[in-house]
Amino acid sequence: MVESSDLGVQRDRQLLQQAQATGPLAALGCCFRLSGPGFLQSAITLGSGSLAGALFLGILGGPSLLWLQLAAILMGVVMLSAISYVTLTTGERPFGLINRHINPVLGWGWLIATCMANIIWCMPQFSLCYEALDLTLVPGGLGDATSMKLAVSFGLLLLAIGVLYFNLKGGLAAKIFDWILKALIGMIVLCFFGVVIYLSSQGVLDWGQILVGFVPDFSQWTQAAGGMQTLLGGLSDHARDFWQQRLVLEQRAVMIGAAATAVGINMTFLMPYSLLQRGWDRTFRGLARFDLGLGMAIPYVLVTSCVVIAAGHAFHGKADDALLSNDPIQFQTSPVFVGSMPDTLLARVRPDLKGTSLAALSEAEQKVAIAEMAALPPEEKQIASSLVRRTAFKLSTALAPLLGADRAKWVFGLGVFGMGFSTIIILMLINGFAVSEVVGRSPQGAVFVAGCLLAGAAGALWPMIWDDQAKLWLAILASSFGMMLLPIAYITFFMLLNSSAVMGADLPQGARRWIWNLLMGISVVGALIAAGTALYDKVTNTGSTTAELAGKVVLGMGAIYFCLVLVGFKWREKPA
Repeated sequence: MVESSDLGVQRDRQLLQQAQATGPLAALGCCFRLSGPGFLQSAITLGSGSLAGALFLGILGGPSLLWLQLAAILMGVVMLSAISYVTLTTGERPFGLINRHINPVLGWGWLIATCMANIIWCMPQFSLCYEALDLTLVPGGLGDATSMKLAVSFGLLLLAIGVLYFNLKGGLAAKIFDWILKALIGMIVLCFFGVVIYLSSQGVLDWGQILVGFVPDFSQWTQAAGGMQTLLGGLSDHARDFWQQRLVLEQRAVMIGAAATAVGINMTFLMPYSLLQRGWDRTFRGLARFDLGLGMAIPYVLVTSCVVIAAGHAFHGKADDALLSNDPIQFQTSPVFVGSMPDTLLARVRPDLKGTSLAALSEAEQKVAIAEMAALPPEEKQIASSLVRRTAFKLSTALAPLLGADRAKWVFGLGVFGMGFSTIIILMLINGFAVSEVVGRSPQGAVFVAGCLLAGAAGALWPMIWDDQAKLWLAILASSFGMMLLPIAYITFFMLLNSSAVMGADLPQGARRWIWNLLMGISVVGALIAAGTALYDKVTNTGSTTAELAGKVVLGMGAIYFCLVLVGFKWREKPA
């Protein structure tokens, strides 16, 4: 990759120093002008995972779960700030530093987990882009044929390669790359912000309840959130236990997935390498922290909060008239009586048929079971409706009175497409960095390009691997997997910042060191709790043999990896 020229770095350094000497407003303007790496982070964090996480948080908990993504992004900013501080202080690529001074097993685990996350997360981004084109942007749609999905996905891959070319060229082309990303992110923010502004203008939002939702409520880890508690209160003990268990398991999976998308393990890889690519050094440490707030945290909080608010208003604790009907024939016409809904209700009315699908019953048995489902209390149907995995495009109806139905779908679809496409670009970029490190090369040339194409081509093959009625749910599955890997990076950089061999005279001292370690420690503990819970829920998920088996495999691999980490402390090179 073309490195930033010394002349350009010197010019930026002088601009920054002059602005800082002039005053806060000048420094703020200069920081905004020179920003970039934070927007790279924003381009990846605002993807299908963020959209899916915010959507399902809103459906399950309404505004009461707004605090989760705010807390997750703040912890992420702390860790990425620490990573940028280490990188800009040492001027070295972290992979080598970790292997030499901390533990080569941690270093290689960080790199391999990053590559795995890039490939896994690339698939739902292509899926999201295709869905945006099919449902909103292409008149008449694209259809459901696998050949069409592959053709469109590889067309998007070629377009992403073209955009990445700007970044590879450096100079003005690299600035154009920054402008494209900033424009995409701005479009995403405005799109989702518009939904909430319109809903607020109609007087349908309770802003007192929304503000309370930003206050952390850790009881939601084990109890149903928001209006679900009210609905559960009116049920029998047996019904309450059944739905509470279902809600908590689903809610916790969504909370873990949403937190994982705030800062994934591959973002911890992107941060240092994007800084070094620009030629930044210790002079830019303050700018790097400012950039994370401006380019990543603010857009992320705005977008995800707007989606949670809109989704909560549209779907939380609500059911359509057909689903609420006691007539079995009308009951089946409900648009949400699809996917896993019938099987969930079957488990409720026929606990003796545990694990049996409604489709597996005879026609006569199905009629009886559906009649029993239709006779359930409305509260249970409302809860069941909140467990349905919807697509985000239904939120576009909120803009319909303002823009018209067709224009609202187009604007909303464009924002969703921007989320997916910008993330594809950055995932490819990260994989190029990672593969270059595997072979010990600087991030440029054929090896770097091959790394970019590896993630992109794997993602474009998503129709042959993943296909589901609610494709956004794929992002939640990928995010849960990513959360299991995230502690690797957090613990590694915690140790790196506290290494006197690495930081030398720049090792934080006194109160400053205590503050850094306290904030990073909270982030590490939070990541470990989320990862442990994600793994526990998979291993104990007796309702899904596949999930349970996958959890046990990951648990076994984790035990082996932990043993290797312990041995790895003996393998690291001792500094002279």
